[in-house]
This record gives sequence, structure tokens and C-alpha cells, in this order.
Amino acid sequence: MKVVNGQCSRVSKSAFFFVLCVVLFSLCASIEAQQLEKLPRIGFLGATSAAVEKSRIDAFQQGLREFGYVEGKNIGIEYRWAEGKLDRLPELAAELVRLRVDILLTGGSTSSRAAKEATTTIPIVMAQVNDPVGNRMVASLAHPGGNITGLSTLVPELSGKRLELLKEIIPKLSHVALFGSSNTPGNAEALSETELAAKAFRVHFQYLEIRGPKDIDTAFRAATKNRVDAVLVPGNPVLIVRRKQIAELAAKNRLPIAYGQPEYVEEGGLMSYGTSVTDLYRRAATYVDKILKGAKPADLPVEEPAKFELVINLKAAKQIGLTIPPNVLARADRVIK
Repeated sequence: MKVVNGQCSRVSKSAFFFVLCVVLFSLCASIEAQQLEKLPRIGFLGATSAAVEKSRIDAFQQGLREFGYVEGKNIGIEYRWAEGKLDRLPELAAELVRLRVDILLTGGSTSSRAAKEATTTIPIVMAQVNDPVGNRMVASLAHPGGNITGLSTLVPELSGKRLELLKEIIPKLSHVALFGSSNTPGNAEALSETELAAKAFRVHFQYLEIRGPKDIDTAFRAATKNRVDAVLVPGNPVLIVRRKQIAELAAKNRLPIAYGQPEYVEEGGLMSYGTSVTDLYRRAATYVDKILKGAKPADLPVEEPAKFELVINLKAAKQIGLTIPPNVLARADRVIK
């Protein structure tokens, strides 16, 4: 080979260093991939969507950081979303079990049920479940037993509190309806609690079933036809994924609605009162930390809610011609203008 002013030698050295860099990069990538595979992994099973649960995910990750866990660095999270299609939950739960995640985190009664039926060995942490004992998720709050524990949202007086708030805002309130889905856990309890509260406040009560998207318009037509003064919407994975549609129909029909979750109000709904779900998700990180350090779910008592929040949307109130009394506004944890 003819060498001109050492050109061939310089080309060979450049090629060698290029190959060396490629090999080192591949080696580092392989080591990093192996390290990521060894990270403890949480399987996050949600009945709704990432958009609905963004604030809850943020709260959970904040809770993890308080214990030194950072997603992608020393812990991994696999997310699976049913997008309100509850029949998909068993399949998604089984998928997370096949991935051999270290812990399953569930966000509600329907996803918790699917996770419980998918595994008896992988620890399950419920971020929020209405009446976990009544729904047979756990044996008792103090001694859950099995592979599942977490946080309860059961507060029987919440329906009464929402109705009381509506009475303060609408003094002549005489007829209220509840939008519910009988195919979701906790619906029967919400119905029973609301009936008792309506009787106590001497308000006529009506239940309107919403099993799927096509029933939403029908429920609003029935509420308008029956001259309902206001509506109650408790926590419901079928409805919350369509919260914007519900808020818009409420405004169109000039119908006041009190919700169980603030995400409705953030999308234009009137008012929400209930357990601070973001606080529950933050506290769920405590269970994850204890389990990763060797604790068994059976030995970790189910905790009850400690924080509640009232959120009011003044723009929504104006749209339907309502004036929120100053004493109600003064109690709000957050006011959207």
C-alpha cells in the first residue's frame, strides 16, 4: 500500500478510535439497561387515563421522592390505563403480573378488584378504595390479611356534606338526582348514603343510571324533564373520563352539580367536595417504601382519609346564574375564577 505523507496511518488510527468509541458506548448502554432491569418496579393500574390522574401521579411521585425514590433512577413505574373501559382492567392487570413487577399500585375499587383477582403473591397497594372491607378487598382495616393493603376513602357523611353545600347555595333546593353506574364498586354505598342524606334534608331524591357514554345525554334529559334542582356525581371511573362533556352539559342545561372529585371542577364543573385524593396518593408511597424494605401487606393496616377539600369554580357558577354565598366561598380550599 502506498503511503502519502502518513495519510494511511492517520486514517487507520481514526477508524480504530471510532470503533473503540462504538464498543464502549454499546457496553455502557448494555450495563445501563441491565441496571434499569434490576430496579424495583411498580405496576400502576388505572381505570381512567394519565390525563385524569396527572395530579395523582405527581403526588405519588412526590411521596416517593420523600423516601429517596426517583422514577427512572432507582425505581421504575409501568403504567397501564383502561381509559374508562372497565372490562380491560383484568387484561391490563394480568399484563403487569407477567412483567413481574414488585408492587401493584391501584387507583380505585375497580382496578383494585382486577389486581386482587390477577395475583395472590405480588403486593398490592390501594391508593384509594371506597369501603375496602365491605367490598371484600381486605379482612379488616387493622388486619388486612393476604397481599393487599392501602388507603380507604370511606367517609359516610360525604354525600350529606355535598347535599348540605348545595342547600346553602340553592336555598329552595327540593329535588336532587344522583348520576351513578351500578357496574362500579361503591355505587350502592353512594346511593344508600345519598338517600339517607336527602331524607334528612327533606329533599326528593332520584337515581339516574349511566353505564356508558350514550347514557350521559339521556341522564341530563331525564334530569331536565323531571325538573331536578341539582345533581350529585360521586367518584366514578366511567364518568370522570368524560368530565368535560358532563361539565359542558351542566352549563348548557343550567344544572348545578356537586362532584366528588376536583378534576370535574378543573374542566368547568361547579363544585367538588371530598377526600383529598392527591393526599392519599402521596401517602401510598409510604406503603411502597415499607414493602420494598421487607414489610408484608398483611401486616400494614389500611389507613383512612385525613384531608378533605372543597373546590369551587366561580366561572361555572356565573354560567348557570348562581351566586356562591360568601360563607361558602370562605370555606373553599381552592377557588377557580
